[in-house]
Amino acid sequence: MPEAIIETTGLTKSFKGFRAVNDISLQVLPGTIHAMIGPNGAGKTTCFNLLTKFLRPTSGRILFKGRDITALKPDQIARQGLVRSFQISAVFGQLSVLDNVMLALQRQRGESFDFWGSLRRLDTQKARAEELLHDVGLGAELDTPAAQLPYGRKRALELATTLALDPEVMLLDEPLAGMGTEDVSRTADLIRRVAKGRTVLMVEHNLGVVAELCDRITVLARGEVLVEGDYATVSKDPRVIESYIGGAAHE
Repeated sequence: MPEAIIETTGLTKSFKGFRAVNDISLQVLPGTIHAMIGPNGAGKTTCFNLLTKFLRPTSGRILFKGRDITALKPDQIARQGLVRSFQISAVFGQLSVLDNVMLALQRQRGESFDFWGSLRRLDTQKARAEELLHDVGLGAELDTPAAQLPYGRKRALELATTLALDPEVMLLDEPLAGMGTEDVSRTADLIRRVAKGRTVLMVEHNLGVVAELCDRITVLARGEVLVEGDYATVSKDPRVIESYIGGAAHE
């Protein structure tokens, strides 16, 4: 078995005595699509925030490619190739679809924004931005203001801006939330395509998509790991049926 690209040991986060995440040990293998699922309040987004350093753990360690990143800041994590999306689409509505991706490509260069860069460099970035937008199905909407895109297309744009940072690991926080059936199918296919050559860790409620896309699944309940394995394994576990399916029925 290859060495985990993301590994946590004893990861715990408490808020005024309440343990939102309790003693989570997680291993995400390189080149896989790994899902975290569970009912609302299970600790999934808190775990994401810990991994990407938007929250500091109360205790425990986080390793990325064998290096301890527990004390690093969010921007330092992103520069190492660990990049996340959010539940709410985060695009610049007043900018065009193309300009959103161009801005992300410039951000990849660190603090050097190319307002006065050479035409060759800008042409290269534009070509790359157009390529990314074609990959996510937005090639015909380059000049459209991002605010005018339907919700599902905004999520596709957000995925393009994430890809512009050339991440080694993508953390997708409920990438299909709020989508209609057609957008769910299109976005699931997109995730499958962009995952080639990358590692994806995703939080997702859509079990059909998880079953189709994911190599491994971690089920959380009340801030702890309930069970882990492939879909065939976790879907038959009585604890998952009781905690996840039962919990979802009462939401």
